[in-house]
Amino acid sequence: MDHAPVRDRVMTVPNALSVIRLVLVPVFLYLLLVADLTGWAVAVLMFSGASDWADGKIARLFANQSSRLGELLDPAVDRIYMITVPVSMAVAGVIPWWVVGLLLGRDAVLAATLPLLRGRGLTALPVTYIGKAATFALMSGLPLVLLGQLDGQWSRVVLAIGWGFLVWGMAMYVWSGILYLLQVGMVMRTMPRVRR
Repeated sequence: MDHAPVRDRVMTVPNALSVIRLVLVPVFLYLLLVADLTGWAVAVLMFSGASDWADGKIARLFANQSSRLGELLDPAVDRIYMITVPVSMAVAGVIPWWVVGLLLGRDAVLAATLPLLRGRGLTALPVTYIGKAATFALMSGLPLVLLGQLDGQWSRVVLAIGWGFLVWGMAMYVWSGILYLLQVGMVMRTMPRVRR
């Protein structure tokens, strides 16, 4: 009996969780922008955040759950969330547009460095812990800020905590971007161009 190589697997639990997260993007947009069901929109974000953590944990713990598809799919879905969630929250008037500009501007600058890295034979630089911490803070802060829009005394506390996470996450997100640019500069100085 032939078994697919571990790296070529498609049907894994982490990949299934990533696909579910991807399918939930339009559900989140509908709940927030069309149905005006903020509580359910927050529930979708919380499930997505928990499943994002779970798929990475499962892939690291079990060798047969790691795959090349997962290495591509998980960060792609993360990027989709990092774009759609802040933009939709700004459209709904929950966060100011400058927050969206800061987050997407940082990503656009880093995306512009990819041709430079490819010219040196690299596809990307390793993810840093500060970048992971920034993403965690942002993915915690955005749902909390959204949850803070609901009525009730408790929502003011949740809103303040959410903004604390969001400001902390934005600061780390910008800082991790600066560190990434410094790494790109070192690569440009130390690695020769790859000849085609």
